[in-house]
Amino acid sequence: MRCEHWERSECRSCTWLDIPLDTQVQMKDDAARQALAALPYASAIEWLSPATSSETAFRTKAKLVVGGTPRRPTLGTLDHERAGVDLPTCRIQHPAINSAIPALKRIIRALRLQPYDITQKRGELKYIHINVGTDDALMLRFVLRSRERLNDVRAALGLIRTLIPSARVISANIHPRHEATLEGPDEIILTKRKTVPLSVGDVELLVGPRSFVQTNTHVAGELYRQVSIWAALALPSGEAPHSMWDLYCGVGGFALSCAARGFEYVTGVELSHEAIASAREAAKAAGIGRKRSDFLAADATEWARTRDALAQPDVVVVNPPRRGIGSDLANWINESSVPRLVYSSCNPLTLAQDLEAMPAYRATQARLFDMFPHTSHAEVAVVLHRA
Repeated sequence: MRCEHWERSECRSCTWLDIPLDTQVQMKDDAARQALAALPYASAIEWLSPATSSETAFRTKAKLVVGGTPRRPTLGTLDHERAGVDLPTCRIQHPAINSAIPALKRIIRALRLQPYDITQKRGELKYIHINVGTDDALMLRFVLRSRERLNDVRAALGLIRTLIPSARVISANIHPRHEATLEGPDEIILTKRKTVPLSVGDVELLVGPRSFVQTNTHVAGELYRQVSIWAALALPSGEAPHSMWDLYCGVGGFALSCAARGFEYVTGVELSHEAIASAREAAKAAGIGRKRSDFLAADATEWARTRDALAQPDVVVVNPPRRGIGSDLANWINESSVPRLVYSSCNPLTLAQDLEAMPAYRATQARLFDMFPHTSHAEVAVVLHRA
């Protein structure tokens, strides 16, 4: 894939861009297998064919750094001197994101919003986050240093909607600290609508400003399908599984996928109250509701460890951040009576560490999901059965 920004050395985020895509996938598949090679049952794991991505236009969410000046803003990234770099034609971003960039610059100019200067530690607008939902509906988040310009952004909602008709949810995130994080603790939703629908695989999720969703909607759909297929396999008794827990559930993607595949009851646990509210709303819209689902805002490890042994489900699905599930949850799962575990990981190295801590389970199948083309990052899912 050719990229003018790469060729001009303006952006090197796609670190593997000079490697053919099929070679990238093979390298990631090899690395994932190598990461799990030390497991005593590694040779018995059946590796399914990788789930691949398109080469371009796959990224359905972007966190654009705002640089330059109010009259000539840049939207993209930073160079080695911490100055803004404009990326108006990023090849990996969804077309709806690139189409919105010229309008966003017009809005910055109209409001005379001062881009934040990292070296000088001054300015107001730090980032603009964009999520693409179903039918190219957009969620826009303006990350501001303070509330000083909040009313100006609020007053400009009509202008924003006129210039970007697909904008459904618009919010301001307040990020006062000078640190390398992409958002702050306070979120002010400026529109009546609080979520955008997002079709992923066989389910429709509802995504709010602080909800975690995968950057590659197509590959995420393949991941949800695969995990639900594994989860629904017959148990050793020959019976179909009835209940599942989705730990680190986000907006409920795995739980809702399993409910759609026939599970009688699904439970999702996630720290974010906003994500849980979205999951409950999506479950209701899908006709699942409280009779077949429960979504709770809690720490996944602490919640699981306090459940009664009789309440343990037929299947547990975990989808932790890069650090993995950690020793406490791994020990709880290892000592539980749960017949099946499905683990989705964005870090094969911590996946291997967690699997080593659960010798009572054996992985039987695994699959790579190329969620992040043109980089070394890989998503790997495995299904494990109690030995």
